[in-house]
Amino acid sequence: MRAAWKELEVYLTGFAASLAERPRAILAISGHWEERVVTVNANAAPPLLYDYSGFPPHTYQLTWPAPGDPALAAQLRGMLHRAGIPSGIKEERGWDHGIFVPLKVMFPAADIPLVQLSLQQGLDPAAHLAIGRALSPLREEGVLILGSGQSYHNSRGFFDGRLDDPAAVAFDHWLQATITKAQGREQALAGWEQAPGARSAQPREDHFIPLMVAAGAAIGDSAPVHFHGHVLGKPISGFRFG
Repeated sequence: MRAAWKELEVYLTGFAASLAERPRAILAISGHWEERVVTVNANAAPPLLYDYSGFPPHTYQLTWPAPGDPALAAQLRGMLHRAGIPSGIKEERGWDHGIFVPLKVMFPAADIPLVQLSLQQGLDPAAHLAIGRALSPLREEGVLILGSGQSYHNSRGFFDGRLDDPAAVAFDHWLQATITKAQGREQALAGWEQAPGARSAQPREDHFIPLMVAAGAAIGDSAPVHFHGHVLGKPISGFRFG
């Protein structure tokens, strides 16, 4: 199964070296945490949450001891408050696998402070674009804003045996065209369900909404396709803003 993810693994392995400078901190949004209001993880030393089942024993022994950043967590809440966005706080939550699996590959030393932000229940795209806009100034403070999800996330589709999936290809083409155009990007993302192949690629959009936060924080910046590959025959794409 690992071979199916090799293209993405290679990309993530080289991610840190491709940055212009080392982030002073990371703000990550994962598709594996939802709360009634957007919630900040303020744990100073989060453990790992092995929030999966049926995997090989070694996957429950993984480590990635990245520190939290309570001061940055408090700053985030202040920024959200000033934007009129209610927020919550969790001080005992660990890193879910939407955080530690990709970031263990990207930043194996686990030496950059990290704050995780939850999704808001309902998964409203406009609300998450607004959350990103409120947090955009962090980009000028050396904080890497990272949306952890997947542009194609249909478990049944991955195992349908199809190497030529017109709906998956159509959605990937739409997403690339939408993200790489700064003008009108937010409006198009807010109406993403109308895109060709949308619900085939994202039966439930929990793994797509983290992109909304990152896009909202970009405020019109260009966003080239930074990764394109295939997993079990389905196209997936990743983007870097600015």
